[in-house]
Amino acid sequence: MNTIAVLTSGGDAPGMNAAIRAVVRSAIEKGMRVMGVRRGFNGLMHGDIFEMTLRSVSNIIERGGTILYTARCPEFRTEEGVQKALNTCKYLGIDGLVVIGGDGSFRGARELSEHGLPTVGVPGTIDNDIACCDRTIGYDTAMNTIVEMVDRLRDTSESHDRCSVIEVMGRHAGYLALNGGIAVGATSVLIPEFEYDFERDVIDRMKRTRRTGKKNFIIVAAEGIKDEIEPMAAVIEEATGVETRYTNLGHVQRGGSPTACDRVLGSKMGYWAVELLSQDIGNRVVAQKDGKIVDFDIFEALSMEKHIEEREYKVAYDISI
Repeated sequence: MNTIAVLTSGGDAPGMNAAIRAVVRSAIEKGMRVMGVRRGFNGLMHGDIFEMTLRSVSNIIERGGTILYTARCPEFRTEEGVQKALNTCKYLGIDGLVVIGGDGSFRGARELSEHGLPTVGVPGTIDNDIACCDRTIGYDTAMNTIVEMVDRLRDTSESHDRCSVIEVMGRHAGYLALNGGIAVGATSVLIPEFEYDFERDVIDRMKRTRRTGKKNFIIVAAEGIKDEIEPMAAVIEEATGVETRYTNLGHVQRGGSPTACDRVLGSKMGYWAVELLSQDIGNRVVAQKDGKIVDFDIFEALSMEKHIEEREYKVAYDISI
C-alpha cells in the first residue's frame, strides 16, 4: 500500500488529533504517503485533500477538536456520493483510508470497504456508544469536563441551598451521565437505558435526603431520556420548595485539551489502524477491549449492542443518598 488517507467525521472529540498524528507518523515511517482529508466524507467527495508530512502534525497532540475539521454529510449516504468519494481516491491514488469518528462514520467506512477500498475505523466519540469498544477517544476528556463544570455549579448550589438540574450529552447513551453523576455525587441520575419514575427517583429522594440534613442537590440527566429536562426544574421546585436551576452543559463537553488517557488511546488506535492497512487489511474497526487494542470486522462491530449493567446504575443511587 503506497498512499493512505485519514479523515475525521461526525462530532469532534478530544484525542482525535492524537490519532491523526499517530496515523501520519506511523505511515510515513513505513514508507507510505499520507493524505489528509478536510471535513470528513464531504471533503473526500469533493477533493478537499492535501499531503501531510511529519511536521504537519507537530504540536497537535495537546489540542482539542480536529485539525482536519469535521462535518456531517447526508450526500455521502447515497450511492452517487459513495461513487464520488471512490473516484476521488482513484484519481489521487489513495489505496486505503482511516476514518476517525462514531458509528455513523463507520457505516460510511463500511460502504467504501464494500466497494473495494480498504478502510479502517477508529472510534472517536465522547458518547462512548461504540459497542465493540470499552472506551472511545474523547470520552475520558468529556467526563472530566463534566465533573469540573458540575463541581463549579455545586459551589453556588451550596451557597444558596439550591438544586441544580444538569443536562449532559450522550445522545442515546447514558455513559457520560452515569459515570459523571457518580463522580460528582449526584442525588439522582437519569439515563435512557433504564426506566425511572420521576416522583420516586427524584422528588422522593430529595425529600428523604432533606430529612437527613442535606440542603443542596445535583440531578444529572442524559439528553436522550424520555422526558424534557429543562421543565424538571420548575416541577422540582414546586414539589420540594427547594430553589432549582437548570443548566445545559452543551458543547463545552466536546472541547478542551485531551486528557493523558485520550492522548494515549488515540495514539495507540491510530498506530493500529496503519498496521492493518500496511498489511492490506481493511473493513475493520479498531477498539479497546479489556485494556488491549484489538480490531473487529466492521459488520460485526456495527451489529454489536452495548449495555450498561444494572449494578453500575445501582451504584449511583445507593451511595448518593
